[in-house]
Amino acid sequence: MTKRISTEAYQALRDALAVVTWYRRPFQALVTMSLRDSPELVADLNFTSDTKRNVADELVQRLVVQENRYQDVAILFMLEIAAMTRFPDIEQLPEPDRTTRLADARQAVARLQELTEQFSERLQEQEGLQAEREANKVQADALRRFEDDIAELKDQFLELRAAVDPHQRGYDFEELLSELFKLFDMEPRLGYRTETEQIDGSLSFDTDDYILEAKWIVEPVSREAADAFAAKVRRKGKNALGLFVAVNGFSSAARTTYAESTPFISMDGSDAYLVLDGRVRLDDLLRAKRRHANETGSCLLSASDILSTRQCD
Repeated sequence: MTKRISTEAYQALRDALAVVTWYRRPFQALVTMSLRDSPELVADLNFTSDTKRNVADELVQRLVVQENRYQDVAILFMLEIAAMTRFPDIEQLPEPDRTTRLADARQAVARLQELTEQFSERLQEQEGLQAEREANKVQADALRRFEDDIAELKDQFLELRAAVDPHQRGYDFEELLSELFKLFDMEPRLGYRTETEQIDGSLSFDTDDYILEAKWIVEPVSREAADAFAAKVRRKGKNALGLFVAVNGFSSAARTTYAESTPFISMDGSDAYLVLDGRVRLDDLLRAKRRHANETGSCLLSASDILSTRQCD
């Protein structure tokens, strides 16, 4: 056992735990995953109704009281929190809360880093730490590549708004969607023809296969166009699913027709932008839309509504 952990370090851990997440569920996930090898430390913590700060106080108190037993666990926990560079649920908050809360989180993590440098140097000498660090680096590099790729797609999406040739814009938009689906491992296939019809593309998600319709036209998609796509989906079989991406949304007639029974889910330009802006993950969005369609029969559920619901949780 190394020398005792300072009171300041424990306090810095307590302060950081209270601000590095915003919602209770991400907070619970962070704590339970970080301490998964010592589940007894999180037993009986009231994540559901107590405040994050109170839960953090109780958890840190347990570490303090049982430092002889859990010192290494506490040090690893501190270092994991001190290494945080992203705060996903805080990053999804609306302004000005996002900027304020991110500043609080970064300041708390920086303080914890300052107080745990000595422990970091000690643990670097332990067997296996280098391998773990390399694995984390690979993961971080993959995340950076993902963020760079999706940022590039966002730039392309914004450039398409100024496109003059509508046919070329439509083709480029299908290409953009295909690249987006690749980023989320959805195995996209570009447009193809059958003997009787043109399909804009297809993808696989959560063991289901979807056919794709993508339209970037000036006016909202008409009911007739929605009917035509619905017929395509139904001809693929009773288990077939469809994804209709209409940048400028759907007409009131189309919205009414597919508000209670639909063989497809839909996305509009706002949904696409929020995905490309990193505010919501595409897989989470499609999963929520599919569940909404199964529960209500409606093809319509906006990403902004999903984000609003999360903020109220």
